Amino acid sequence: MVDVTQGALAAAFGIVGLAGILLEPALAATPGSQTARLDPRKVIEQSEQAIGRPIGNYNLTDSTGAPLALRDYRGKPLVISLVYTACSSVCPPTTQHLIGAINEAGRVFGLDAFNVLTVGFDARNDTPARMAQFASMQGVKIKNWRLASGDAASIEALLRDIGFSYVSAAGGFDHVTQTTIIDRDGKVYRSVYGEDFPLQVFIEPLKDTIYGTSTTFTMSGVIDRIKFICTVYDPGAGRYRIDYGLTFGSVIAAISLLIFGGLLYREWARAGKA
Repeated sequence: MVDVTQGALAAAFGIVGLAGILLEPALAATPGSQTARLDPRKVIEQSEQAIGRPIGNYNLTDSTGAPLALRDYRGKPLVISLVYTACSSVCPPTTQHLIGAINEAGRVFGLDAFNVLTVGFDARNDTPARMAQFASMQGVKIKNWRLASGDAASIEALLRDIGFSYVSAAGGFDHVTQTTIIDRDGKVYRSVYGEDFPLQVFIEPLKDTIYGTSTTFTMSGVIDRIKFICTVYDPGAGRYRIDYGLTFGSVIAAISLLIFGGLLYREWARAGKA
């Protein structure tokens, strides 16, 4: 499993650089001015404190103008990314990187196994039309991915729920580059940071939320556990694959356990009759 604390702190230093890129033109234009800046350590701490927190059932509007209720996403994991449509330095490359990660997750798990939602956090300017334009410019065409915006109160409440930090800056916003994974019960499971996060850092917690971290004693539960164990990252290929050796071993182990359990039950039944 990924060490969340170390990964988060490492990403925090990346946020400093990103914030500098966002604010450098503004600072150069206004020498001596006092501009609010984010403290990377506090940003990550606030984000990590959101883990396990349920997100509210907020009503948003998608990029086509249709209503979108967050409660409708319950039952499947949800990946939430935050952007503002006027952003030209961080949000576009982050979205491009996320497209690649989602395509890989779709190849491994199937796109029907989870959903993706990009939310515009600039409530004043991120209208449905602007979100549609952003999607078109970035090439977001994946079937389980929608973009949405909302009123200021709903957006602020959602950002609090997932621990997202931002401050206004001349010409835009200084903000954490954060992608958040929500579990099927609507609770924050994990956030990943940076515009080019490692694929494993994103796929592993998503795998947890799709297959679960414990086994239920049902056929589907056993199959999900086998898929969880046998879906591995191949560093040579730079992608995930099903390890059929592990799959075969898991199936043999499961059959052996069933046979052993059957033998124990038979002996127990015989002892009861004696």
